[in-house]
Amino acid sequence: MQTFVAVAETGGFAAAARRLGVSPPLVTRAVRSLEEHLGAAVLTRTTRKVQLTESGARYLEDCRRLLAELDDIESAVSGAYAEPRGALAITASVMFGRLYVAPILLDFLEQHPQVTARALLSDRVVDLIDEGLDVAIRIARLSDSSLTALRVGEVRRVLCASPAYLRKHGVPRTPEDLTNFDAVVFAPERSAPSWLFEGDRGKINVRPRTQLLVNASEVTIQAALAGRGVTRVLSYMVADELRSGHLKPLLENYEPEPLPIHLIYRDARRAPARVRAFVEFASQRLRANPSVNPRRKKRA
Repeated sequence: MQTFVAVAETGGFAAAARRLGVSPPLVTRAVRSLEEHLGAAVLTRTTRKVQLTESGARYLEDCRRLLAELDDIESAVSGAYAEPRGALAITASVMFGRLYVAPILLDFLEQHPQVTARALLSDRVVDLIDEGLDVAIRIARLSDSSLTALRVGEVRRVLCASPAYLRKHGVPRTPEDLTNFDAVVFAPERSAPSWLFEGDRGKINVRPRTQLLVNASEVTIQAALAGRGVTRVLSYMVADELRSGHLKPLLENYEPEPLPIHLIYRDARRAPARVRAFVEFASQRLRANPSVNPRRKKRA
């Protein structure tokens, strides 16, 4: 099962062999033996790639769940519930993971040399059980779940622009003024989304005059710094630029409610020591960071 999961996740027998530290023929024999045991094909092989069959996709989810449970059982026997050790798997969004989670994880590993880690940085919502993960850092309002969620901060949705752009084009005073300003907009889809604001009259939806639409927030920030227009991003993404004055916040009195940041993990009472230790370590670091715990702005 471990070999099959490695092949499915790496997309090939040779890559799985490198991950597992074994020879490719051994990986091939293991998967063939598994398929003979199951009486069904779990992978389709071509000269260029390896793909999951429909049965294989369902079996992969079960394998990840069972292997995670087995790892927890073995950790309990080996003492990992008393001392941090073993493999830790975490996930976060790409930019937040790069800026905040990666430094925390590296410092944690330095303090706990018996722990190894795997970080999955992805902007899609990843299922902890299906992906065999221990901890997720999510920026969102959460629905009810059987998972344990620990709130560690919040981020604002910040409208901003460079001082040079504002000197040339003026400063918007209300959300409706944005129709007269160029905007650099993040959107994963083809069409520009509307921007939600909140004022004394309630919610205000504005569709900005979009000059550039892009699916990477880092590009919108670069464009704003270059004076190409206003943009809207999460406050942690531009914390340094706002502090330095390279970007100026706009319409702060109209910002919607901040989005919470949570550490999410499975079964807090049975969590291995490595998970409990990382959650405690990461929560302390994130709560102490003003970039993800900004002071709330009072409405005028």
